[in-house]
Amino acid sequence: MREIQEPDWKVLRRVHPLALERFCERVLAEIDRVSRDGATSHHARYLQIFRILQQRDREMARLFDNPRRSHALTMLAQIRSQGLLTEDEFSSLSPETRGAIQMLLGAG
Repeated sequence: MREIQEPDWKVLRRVHPLALERFCERVLAEIDRVSRDGATSHHARYLQIFRILQQRDREMARLFDNPRRSHALTMLAQIRSQGLLTEDEFSSLSPETRGAIQMLLGAG
């Protein structure tokens, strides 16, 4: 895979914290739904929340940790696949980078 060009690298640097916030918002909403489920015991909800946090922490690391130019395209593709990149943000990338992301996602 080719290295990302400077303008697209700048886009990633700008959208990275925004996508991370969206991810965290999604996880917190998921936890809120579980915590409000009065049909299950407090202990069961605690265990479910603990499992959610473990799983989402691994996902967050895979999606957001250590942004480097050498794997920026893969990172952008993964963020896009999770619905964490808006259409405007995606459109601000170069046509070459958008094409590479679509190829990585199998959307040719």
